[in-house]
Formats: sequence, structure tokens, C-alpha cells
Amino acid sequence: MLFYHANLLTMDAGRISRGWMRITDGKIAALGSMDTFLPEEGAVDLKGALVLPGFVDAHCHIGLFEDSLGFEGEDGNEDTDPVTPQLRAFDAVNPMERSFSEALCGGVTTVVTGPGSANPIGGQICALKTAGRRVDAMAISDSLAIKFALGENPKVSYNAKSQTPITRMATASLIRDMLRKAQEYMDALEKAQEDEDSDEPEFDAKCEALISLLRREKKAHFHCHRADDIFTAIRIAKEFGLDYLLIHCTEGHLIAQELLEEGVAVVTGPLFGTRSKPELSNFTPANPAILSKAGVPVAICTDHPEVAQQLLPLSAGLAVSEGMDYLEALRAITIVPAQICGIDHRVGSLTVGKDADFLVYRSDPLALGAKPEQVWVEGKRRV
Repeated sequence: MLFYHANLLTMDAGRISRGWMRITDGKIAALGSMDTFLPEEGAVDLKGALVLPGFVDAHCHIGLFEDSLGFEGEDGNEDTDPVTPQLRAFDAVNPMERSFSEALCGGVTTVVTGPGSANPIGGQICALKTAGRRVDAMAISDSLAIKFALGENPKVSYNAKSQTPITRMATASLIRDMLRKAQEYMDALEKAQEDEDSDEPEFDAKCEALISLLRREKKAHFHCHRADDIFTAIRIAKEFGLDYLLIHCTEGHLIAQELLEEGVAVVTGPLFGTRSKPELSNFTPANPAILSKAGVPVAICTDHPEVAQQLLPLSAGLAVSEGMDYLEALRAITIVPAQICGIDHRVGSLTVGKDADFLVYRSDPLALGAKPEQVWVEGKRRV
């Protein structure tokens, strides 16, 4: 298909105010200025509409905590064991849950969804398109990253069971113990491959799951709100040489300079809500603006179902009202989450070779009540 007379906001190469874009086999095949446009039969005139890439949510739990259901629809926390890196969110996502269709209507075409934060090590996060009926066909990655959690959530979860961890000390200790065990397991495997006289260790699903993390083939996503928990995440990541992201980072605005010096990227949110627990006492929706102005790479998330998935662009709009640069807020729900999650080869911008996931707007996409007129995923119109 060929679209023309569009206001293309590419998110990685600026704006093409009078542009055209060709879609072939679900990919962006070409784009450019109307100065280079060659008309052809069947081309679609967008009449000056804004076209931008589909929105990307870097942290949520869509499909794992189902809308309007109780226990039967809650599959995000296996809180019978505090250390579960072998569990895959991919095996629990229900793509037919109605939040996926609502996400599409709101322009959210890609989600990074994974386990909750009851466990110090919760399991494997996946990246999915929001269009489809079967996760196997929707996946960008069925195992993108490993979820870790610090602070109150593991404490609350296991205090009720009188089981470790009930302190921050124990949470960090469990994480370190598991990473050390996985390191030793990986070393033993490598030694056995190099030396035929060495035996391979007995198979351990937990250790196997962490090998790609230790090799920096996957990232660690650390749930952390309070500044001290943020620094614990950084400390552990440095000890084991992990590639990592800070998720929520609620008190990041208090330590913006330190985060800049560490060179770390941050996923902020949810931005709507109350200070519902002690570690949120310093919450402010100005957090992404403060971090962004300091030079820290920032993505904005919904943490669905904490905030409904389709409200991702409105969350970015709130960040703008709290002082974030408008374009940076759009980047925080498109190219930045794609880059920091390692999926920018597929999504996040209007770039030749990437998936043809794009939105058509006749209004400000970050405004209250704004909805995309059209939503396309991999070259197929979904809304």
C-alpha cells in the first residue's frame, strides 16, 4: 500500500510535513517527501493527517491479570517460591482478554509484559504485539528480559507467609545467591564443553534461565520505587555485570544526577494514581520531566492493570503538563522504550525495514479524549 499527503512524525529522523510512505509485506518499504512522490493507482490520500509509529509500553502486565476477574484471571505472581526465573510470562498471557483490543483502540501496538513484583526474581518478560489471537504469532520476543523486584512488594508478599524474604536485606541476598549459583552453573557447563573429562552439572531450570542474563544477552528489569532500592538494583547489577533497566524509579527525581552518572535508562510510571503505599510517598507525575531534563533516557509505562493500557498516550500527556518536552514525551512512548528494551529493530519509529505499525491522527495524540482514526499493525488495519 502507498499512503501520501501525510504529516509523518518518524521519531528517529525528524518530521516530514508533506510525506508519503509505502508498505510492503507488513514492513515499511520506503518513505519520503512529496517532492519525490510518484502517484499511482490505489494510493491512499491521508489529507494532511498526522502519522506516527504505534505506541510502545515498556512495562505492563497485560494478559496476566485479566480484566474484571479475581483469582481465576491472576497469573502474574507465583508467590509460592520467591525465586522463579524459570517461569515465562509468555505461557500465561491470554491474548483474547479484552484489554488487548482496548490497547489497540488507544494506539498501543506493542507491549512488554511480564510477571508481577511479589517475588525477588519473578520470571521471564516477553514483548508482544497487541493484535492477534495467539501469542506465538504476536511475539517479538517470548523471553526478552528477567524480572526482579526490590522494596515493599516481596516483603509484603512473604511476610504474610512468615517466609523469607521479609526484609530488604533478605530480598537482595536471595537475588545474589541465585545469581552466584547460576554463575557457577554456567562456568561448570562451559568447562564441561571445553574439557571432556569434566562432567556437566545436573540440569537446573532456574540456572538455565539466568545464563542469558549473565551473558548480557537479556536485560534485568528491576522493580524499584525508593531511592535506596534503586541504588541496590544498581549495586547488584554492577556486581554481576548485568545489562539492566530501572522500572518505576519513583524517587528518581530525587537522584537524577546520580542516575545520569550511572548511565542507566529508566521506565517511569504509572503516572496516574495515589500514594497507595509507603514507598510511593515521594511520588510525583513530574518524575519523567525531571529525569528527562537531567539527560536520563526515560520511557513512560502504564503498569497495566494499574492504569488501563489504552491510557499510555494520556500518561505522556500528563508528563507534558508536568513540564516534559512534548516531543520527548512522544519519544517516551515510541522509540525510547523500543531502544532501551532492545526491540527497536522492529518497532518504535517510522523507519524503512521496520514493522508497519503506525497510527493516523486528526488531533493531538496526547490530548484528553484523543483517539487514532486508524491503527495499523504489520501492514494490516486493526482499527
